[in-house]
Amino acid sequence: AGAMRVNQDAALQGHRVTLVPYAPTHVPRYHEWMQSEELQRLTASEPLSLEQEYEMQRSWRDDADKCTFIVLDTERWPGQTRADEDCMVGDVNLFLTDAEDPTLGEIEVMIAEPSYRGRGFGKEATLMMMSYGVRNLGITKFEAKIGQENEASICMFKKLHFKEVAVNSVFQEVILRLDVSDEERQWLLEQTNHVKEKSYTELKLPAGVLET
Repeated sequence: AGAMRVNQDAALQGHRVTLVPYAPTHVPRYHEWMQSEELQRLTASEPLSLEQEYEMQRSWRDDADKCTFIVLDTERWPGQTRADEDCMVGDVNLFLTDAEDPTLGEIEVMIAEPSYRGRGFGKEATLMMMSYGVRNLGITKFEAKIGQENEASICMFKKLHFKEVAVNSVFQEVILRLDVSDEERQWLLEQTNHVKEKSYTELKLPAGVLET
């Protein structure tokens, strides 16, 4: 158990997005997002109280079958001049949904801030998470379940080589899948070779603390 806690101090820095572990400081902003009916619909989730959201955050951090990162705007975040909460744009999750097959990861991405949609943030966050899953968690197959009306998201996953494999009419969602062949793995690593993995704790320290 505890496999998923591998990311508890990982910060992945890309061009547009930086992925950081979901921490208690992120909860109020996240909770605020999830009051939006549109996001509830897109993520098929129920609104929670703030207390429940803190509980959720703890379970996200401690559960062995989930890996969660908060998506920050790289440009706004560095230099610690701003708190994470001011730079949060969404989240990206990986679930191990099949107890029989630990190499299958279900991926989910949400760009909650409307002004950040359609600008490549979701795409980079997804690629970074997939690459992380392949490299650190031994994932070889990805699945994404997306509401049928969420054209933008379906389209994005198809650009990332996912193929539509089924439609669930009960949940009104499309199921897309990607098997990570050697070729796909190569492509994925090339797409993310600019990403730097750092220690989240170190990045959070005020500038100057690390200078000796």
